[in-house]
Amino acid sequence: MKTALIVIDIQKDYFEGGKNPLVNPLAAAKKAYELLQCFREHGGRHVHIQHIEESPDAPFFVKGSEGSDIHDSVAHFEGEPIVYKNEVNSFLNTNLLDVLKQWGTERVVITGMMSHMCVDGTARAASDLGFKVIVAEDACATKDLKFDDTVVPADHVHKSFMAALKAYGDVMKTDEVIALLASEMSR
Repeated sequence: MKTALIVIDIQKDYFEGGKNPLVNPLAAAKKAYELLQCFREHGGRHVHIQHIEESPDAPFFVKGSEGSDIHDSVAHFEGEPIVYKNEVNSFLNTNLLDVLKQWGTERVVITGMMSHMCVDGTARAASDLGFKVIVAEDACATKDLKFDDTVVPADHVHKSFMAALKAYGDVMKTDEVIALLASEMSR
């Protein structure tokens, strides 16, 4: 099955010192890097998604700011495809679908930030567009959320969204994804 890796919004503003830091983003980025390296080493198709806000008043990911840059942990190499977006869903108003269709992609592996926003929106859209979906859950991160007077810890936010995404595809650990891909390549 032709599989592509989508690395969503692993950008500097989500890390310590950024404008919108998440909980444990580096741990998730390291797992995303493992998948990225697996795809690079085996000639697999992969694409970075970078959220860019045009308004200088945006709270984070402002165009041209250091915070909008892809984090060094998953550095974008020259020549690798990159899709720029300014929506939650990585397919909305971008060329991501065209890129995946050009590659003949049947299945996507999704990593990135934030679990409850862009990872969720992109995974659901990918499924709706007919792709088989795998979310590498330990290669995703989020933050604490507040609803009324309740603070929902990031771990609960993440697990809730991963549980819901099982309706749209497989939710797996990075090591499981790599083992699956390795088994498929050995056939």
